[in-house]
Amino acid sequence: MSILVRGAERDDVPALVRLRLANAERHVQLDPAVYRVPEIRAVRRHFEEVLSAESKVVILVAEVGGEVVGMVEVVLLADAPDHQILAPCRAADIHTVVLDGHRGEGVGSALLKAAEQAAAERGVSIIYAGIFAPNTGAVRFYSSAGFGPRGTLLSKELGTRSAGQESG
Repeated sequence: MSILVRGAERDDVPALVRLRLANAERHVQLDPAVYRVPEIRAVRRHFEEVLSAESKVVILVAEVGGEVVGMVEVVLLADAPDHQILAPCRAADIHTVVLDGHRGEGVGSALLKAAEQAAAERGVSIIYAGIFAPNTGAVRFYSSAGFGPRGTLLSKELGTRSAGQESG
């Protein structure tokens, strides 16, 4: 099986939408209080915007047999402002999705390797994979690729969030 990883193009938007929605459905099963299935038009609009302009998001896709079966988003983060105590470090968040029928075939690893290269070419020196604890498959995948803990992210529910409204 040959895996082709390439930059996403505008023609890939339907496949990217399919991947995002499939990923959302899997995550809702993990914890419906944390995750949701976004509205399809919003997902389509996001990918169209990211692929049509200069963006802080790099999207790569993986093809197997001519079909897009996975994607990775590299989201470039803002540099720490001069007044903060964090040492300057170019960073990015990474989000990987592989369709269920193609997991365990090396698609995710190929995407991750290409994403690391794309990030490094943009001066990124550290990438983050934010994973909520219940997603043991994602923890296993990223851990096997050399990701490890870096600090602790603590949260506290304030009870102010309502349907369709994000807190923060």
